[in-house]
Amino acid sequence: MPARGDHDARRRDVSEAVWRVLAARGFTGLTLRAVAAEMDASTGLLTHYFPNKRALVAYALDLAEERTANRPLRQAPPGLASLRAALLDVLPLTPAASAMNRVWVGSWDVALADPELGERQRRRYDDWRARLRPHVATAVERGELPAATDVDDTVASAAAFAHGIVVHALFAPDAYPPGRQTALLDAFLASLATGSRFPAAPGENE
Repeated sequence: MPARGDHDARRRDVSEAVWRVLAARGFTGLTLRAVAAEMDASTGLLTHYFPNKRALVAYALDLAEERTANRPLRQAPPGLASLRAALLDVLPLTPAASAMNRVWVGSWDVALADPELGERQRRRYDDWRARLRPHVATAVERGELPAATDVDDTVASAAAFAHGIVVHALFAPDAYPPGRQTALLDAFLASLATGSRFPAAPGENE
């Protein structure tokens, strides 16, 4: 019987191979055969971990969530600054962040096609908005946002705005370099602070 250390090492090898295939080929190219080839192993080995393609996809989503949760995060004072930092953490401002976002955007199709996976994704986004909410609520309490601010609507708008930048930046990286992404986000946050009309979404009226 293999030692526990050997089993853990093999599982780490599998995880790394799954991630490399996912980053290079997306969910469309994520197959048992592709992961086996990445490991220079047989598909039979992988059936010990994933009995079918769906199990592999579910594992890949968990792996993406784990890597997202464990990435370094920006630190900022409570309130609007911490909301800005949390949204900057989502944007594809670096090669690593771009790769992570390509994985997540690529996951939308498979999640929408599978009710159970779709429900798991819905909960993930619910959790993300829940983490943004205290930043907005604190900004209102500190007077950084108008007292009449609807916290939940503002959280939903901020999450949607950040995702809009992500999609546009992934498809047109030259048009949305890091500096422009940051400037768009800052303009959006400034509009919240002044209670003025939100700026046009990325790509709108261009």
